[in-house]
Order: sequence, then structure tokens, then C-alpha cells
Amino acid sequence: MRSQYTSKCQPQIFLICSAHLFHFLELKNLTKLFHSQHKMGWKFISLEPPILYQIPVRTTPPCFRTKAIAFSSNAPNKGGHVSTKLPLSKTNDVYSVSFKTLGACKLGISRYPDFEYNAQGGTGTGTGSKVADSDELSVSFDVKTLYIPPLTSSTTKFLGLPLPPFLKIHIVPQLFQGNIDQESGKVDLEFLAKFCFSVGSIYEAPPLVVKTVLTSDESKGKMRSGRGERLDEEGNCKLVGVAFVEPIDDVFMNTFLSLPTECLAKLNAVITLSKSS
Repeated sequence: MRSQYTSKCQPQIFLICSAHLFHFLELKNLTKLFHSQHKMGWKFISLEPPILYQIPVRTTPPCFRTKAIAFSSNAPNKGGHVSTKLPLSKTNDVYSVSFKTLGACKLGISRYPDFEYNAQGGTGTGTGSKVADSDELSVSFDVKTLYIPPLTSSTTKFLGLPLPPFLKIHIVPQLFQGNIDQESGKVDLEFLAKFCFSVGSIYEAPPLVVKTVLTSDESKGKMRSGRGERLDEEGNCKLVGVAFVEPIDDVFMNTFLSLPTECLAKLNAVITLSKSS
């Protein structure tokens, strides 16, 4: 009876022992793995033979080349090399400008008849520069060189009679600049000046400030107006300008001239242009 029971249990005992042996071997391998991790720092050990891979390593760093790009074109017909340059926005043309006043000019203020004014002998010099793709010159006169004859008994008449010998009106330019179109002959010059009235050594009024644009075309205000003439081939022109005159700190002049009011200038002049070398 005992031998029969033993023979029936032998296969089961063998299976149980085999299972325990398998678990024992697994625990042993895990123990080796943990020991290896402790010594080598989380390095997994495989029981399979290692497969080696060769990783390519670049020994020298890549070289990046910089290439200069030149804008140029070949001329196949001439066989030459033509460089291309960007056009400049402005030219380097510089001009010398000369200004001269002539006779037969007129000045008027308020509703009084115009004064006949002989401005012969007035002069001024300046410079001008030309902008690319334009016929206009931007000119500026040096006010230190600008001289306009004063209104005196020898230069001015009112109602056909010369001014009284003791009355003088000096013109002191402050600004004279603007544009001249060489193609059309049009002239627009901003003019700023002080008009100083004096009667001998007895009386001298505060200066009247006059600001206008002397133009070769039409200038028109509420009371006064005039039309000029453009430059001809010899540089002759007629410039006109209407200005608004503010009151000054002088009761007599404000009353006599009806300030505030308008004034008008008609100047015959010669403007010459020469290109600087």
C-alpha cells in the first residue's frame, strides 16, 4: 500500500522540486543583477552574448563656408564684365547762384498807390543743389551778401514825386531761399525782411516784419495781387509777392499805414546759375 502511494506521488514531487529549482535559479540571477547595479551604477547585464554596434564619430567639425555674392552681369556682345551699381537718390551737382535787382520795380502797402522803386544795384549770392530726376534747384542765399537798396528820395517816387529827403526805409533781409525750375523757369523764393522807417535823426519806428514768397507766377491776397514773369534765357524775371503786415508798437505808424494790412512787391531781377567746378 505504501509503495503504491509512493509511486503515484513521485511525478508530483518531481514537478514541485523542479519548480523550486527554477525559482532558485531566478533568484540567483536577480541577486547578481542587484550586485552589479550596486557596483556599476544601474548597468543591466544580459545573459545573451552582446551584439556590438559601431557608431560613426565625426573627427572634425563641419566647415561652413561664407560665399560673397556680387551683383554683376556679363556683356556677351562686348565680351566684358559689367558691374551693376544702385542709383543714388541725389546727385552731387552744386551750383553758384547770383541775384541782381533792376529798375522799374514797385512797392505798395494798404490801399495807397504803388511806390515807383528803382532797385538797380541790389545783389546777392548763394548756392544751389539739384535733386536727381528733377529739373528743380534748391537754392539758398547768404543774407550777409544780400543787399537791396533802401527807399529814399533818389530811388523812390510816390505819385510821381520823390520821397522827402529826410524819409528813408531800409530793407534788412533775414531769409532768402527757395526753388528754381531750370526747365520751366519758374521761381519761388521765400523772402523775410525787416523794413525800418526813419525820419532823419528825429524819428525811428520799430521795424515792420515782411514775410512772403517772391514768385514768377501769380501772388494773390485779399487786397493786393500781382503776376510775375518766369526766367528767360538770359536769367531775367519778374518776382511778385503779397505779404500780411502785423501792427507794431507804434501808434503813428499803425494809423498812417492802416496796420494790419497787406503789402505788395514787384521786383525785376536777374538770376544766373553756374555749375561749381
